Amino acid sequence: MQFTSADPSVVKSIKQRELLNHWLRAAARHHRLPLIHDFQPRRFGEELADMMEFDVAGAGDSARFVITHEGSRLTATYGNDHVDPSKRTNRYLDDAIGPERYANVVASYRACLKYKRPTYSISTVQDDDDKDVSYERLLLPFGRRDTVEQIIGSYKSISFEGGFKINNLMGLRPKAVPAISVRAIIDRGFVPTAANRPASDEVVEFD
Repeated sequence: MQFTSADPSVVKSIKQRELLNHWLRAAARHHRLPLIHDFQPRRFGEELADMMEFDVAGAGDSARFVITHEGSRLTATYGNDHVDPSKRTNRYLDDAIGPERYANVVASYRACLKYKRPTYSISTVQDDDDKDVSYERLLLPFGRRDTVEQIIGSYKSISFEGGFKINNLMGLRPKAVPAISVRAIIDRGFVPTAANRPASDEVVEFD
């Protein structure tokens, strides 16, 4: 499935929209990529369980992603509870989730590097009770000039069938292989210019 060009309204999760809003304001200040230390969204602490942070090692298709923060709910989602907490960071994403799962997600990370814009995807998986669960991934790039040096990811799971089991949701069981319904590069409707750059306390509105 190819990536489509989209504006910020493609993001469905309210929390992820808030995070994207903060990224947009930071990007407007720097005219291109925001700096990682400028990204301080309100209530950030509440979202840490659903977030990951990466340092980018290398460039292009050979780049790898070093985990510097792994949210506790994501540890359960990928069935990595058995990993010693002290060893969950400073390891490569491909090593952490294995080659099969990595092959399902790496396109989003590489697109984030290539286009230097947020990427967003929605996949459908099934939990242990065969409930359909939507898995929403928002990746935000950070760096200096035109080089992406870090990526922050926000990952949300929701089911319209009610409560669901999060443990090993993105595991390797055949029924858990994600069916991707959305793959988007958020590159429309917000590119900042000197004329329309929002003030530091201005909230970017969504449709």
